[in-house]
Amino acid sequence: MNVIKKLDLKNSNIAGMVLEIQQVSYNIEARMINFYDIPPLNDSIDSLQSCDELFYGFYSEDRLAGIISFKQTDTLIDIYRLAIHPDYFRRGIADSLVDFVLNISTRTKKVLVSTGMENIPAVSLYLKKGFLRVRDIEIADGIYITKFEKTLINTQN
Repeated sequence: MNVIKKLDLKNSNIAGMVLEIQQVSYNIEARMINFYDIPPLNDSIDSLQSCDELFYGFYSEDRLAGIISFKQTDTLIDIYRLAIHPDYFRRGIADSLVDFVLNISTRTKKVLVSTGMENIPAVSLYLKKGFLRVRDIEIADGIYITKFEKTLINTQN
């Protein structure tokens, strides 16, 4: 059974699983965009436990297969991390996690996210989900991140 649930990173075992998924997933992105200083690659269990992001995990059977983290204000969500374990690539998990965040609150008006400009799978996912490309920012010589945003129209307000 597949389920998305909130992750308690104060639990060292859960933080360790999140760190493992980040390491394998973001290393693939790093090779894809030829940039190895992606912030989640510098994380430790301590840095994960002390960050103020909300984390949710996608469990396939009883295994943590993917994670998403974000910061949320009353009307804004800023996605910080989306990582899927390579064993679970191309199974719709990233799609499900983004949908989950897009529907987490009826008060949310806008969702922000960034990814490496050359990370074609991530760029394609965000465009498919209706995000608009806002701008490309050069973060190192010839290395760009693309910022996306999506304005939500909630009929339940």
